[in-house]
Amino acid sequence: MSQQQRVGLTALGAVLSPLEGCGPKTDAVVQRLSAAISLGVMADGQQLPSETDLANQLGVSTMTLREALVVLRQQGIVHTKRGRGGGSFISASAEVFENTSLARLQQMSIQELRDLGDEHFAVAGAVAVFAARRGLQADIARLRALTDRLKDSTDLVSARRADSRFHIEMAVCAQSTRLTRAEVGLQAELSALLWLPRLELDPAAEATVHCDLVDAIEREDDARARELAESQTESRIRRLVALRLELSDR
Repeated sequence: MSQQQRVGLTALGAVLSPLEGCGPKTDAVVQRLSAAISLGVMADGQQLPSETDLANQLGVSTMTLREALVVLRQQGIVHTKRGRGGGSFISASAEVFENTSLARLQQMSIQELRDLGDEHFAVAGAVAVFAARRGLQADIARLRALTDRLKDSTDLVSARRADSRFHIEMAVCAQSTRLTRAEVGLQAELSALLWLPRLELDPAAEATVHCDLVDAIEREDDARARELAESQTESRIRRLVALRLELSDR
């Protein structure tokens, strides 16, 4: 793989890459932009690109993008200023993300959650295998830095961002554009749900799993890497399903 090709395999490039598939485009744009904010790729207060530029980056019409921005404004994730110096700006707080994510979880069926978990189980395992086979030292260094960032996190927002970036960077390490895009899509759907305070994920414990995973990748032990990635994914989805059942009993 050439250096030019590898430059395209980045978290930001994957988050803002053209949408694929034939599902509802507005929902997909909402998830992509929410993911960019959740991952810290786009920061609070940052101005979004112009509607034309952003629509072109995502491969959608400006009308679809405007519909997505309406949803994001309703969720309190984006606000729009009119007139000179105007535009759309990110205004997402931890509380907004928590409330939005909890409401979305309550709307999902158990089957939808399990299907989402099955998909992430498959993607995470494949990513781990190819990261172990193809990862470069520079990739492994990034993964270790993100593991340290997760371990040292003092709040759930920074923990969520470090965790999500780790999984996306591991897909980058696998040198697969399709797997990277798949991981971005899954993080867009799952990240904010998995780090809901009620799930009580422990950043230090999750970082320990990440450290073991990076060790396996560095040793080129693809079987162990797959085992660790799949086990973590399965455990998290099991906890998420349990929370969803708890909410339905209320």
